[in-house]
Amino acid sequence: MIKKIGVLTSGGDSPGMNAAIRAVARVGALEGLEVYGIYNGYKGMVDGDIELLTRDHLSDVLDRGGTFLGSARLPEFKEIEVRKKAVEQLQKHGIEAVVVIGGDGSYRGAAALTKMGINCIAIPGTIDNDITSTDSTIGFDTALNTVVDAVDKLRDTSNSHHRCSVVEVMGNRCGDLALFSGIACGAEIIVTAQTGFDEIEVLDALKEFDISKKKKHAIVIISEKITDVESFARKVSQFTGFSGRATVLGHVQRGGSPTPNDRVLASRMGEKAVDLLLQGIGGQCVGIQKGEVVGVPIEEALNIPRVSRKDLKNLFDRLV
Repeated sequence: MIKKIGVLTSGGDSPGMNAAIRAVARVGALEGLEVYGIYNGYKGMVDGDIELLTRDHLSDVLDRGGTFLGSARLPEFKEIEVRKKAVEQLQKHGIEAVVVIGGDGSYRGAAALTKMGINCIAIPGTIDNDITSTDSTIGFDTALNTVVDAVDKLRDTSNSHHRCSVVEVMGNRCGDLALFSGIACGAEIIVTAQTGFDEIEVLDALKEFDISKKKKHAIVIISEKITDVESFARKVSQFTGFSGRATVLGHVQRGGSPTPNDRVLASRMGEKAVDLLLQGIGGQCVGIQKGEVVGVPIEEALNIPRVSRKDLKNLFDRLV
């Protein structure tokens, strides 16, 4: 029976990570475990930046965005010698298992540690919703709400100036933020890595919205790293009847108080992670599938093909 576990957050921060940490620590304490916070992700694990979590650490964190444990990227964690240092630090503190909250890179680190004798359970904390083994990741709902709020405000000014707002959102590998927000905001065009981007085709569509459909404004939502939105907005002004303006939402999408949905999801996943560790299980990740919180082997989760979202894309096309 394990007595001490650690918890860390790694990679990009996402709203709801604090709720997950809180759930791991409180459920763990209820089960008689000592729960240690590992600061700054795998880097803190290697450096031994580890501290026993008390109720004081967990007070008033549920509604806070970001992660009070901090996060950092450590590409060198792929190297066995670096991981050996991490294991030595865990053993020095008597930590027998770890809950890792983060994205797919964090998952790989958790899988590697499990093979070295430290059982790890991963929890999906990423605003992009790009973990295919779960229907939703912690932080996605909050980021989606942030995007929708911003686009709703842009629509007000776009409508006043016969303007086309070209909005860049996060999620290059996974277009869920663009797709979900586009439907929620009534965007005219959505561009993701999955839809592809034909500049001439998009400009022609905007001309059609202006001339035939006599739209007063237009919203184009584009996933990051697909095109230079500033340059594209200038072309909108040049080749269509709309005045093009680009808005890059950037890291504002990562911040803010987590939504109730993200707080509940994070709490449920944190509880499940502790339960799996108490059963002696490692090398799994927690996910929500059809409303149920489940454990999936990390190696299997990383190889699940990305969902195409054809149903949502078809819905969007019928609504435009």
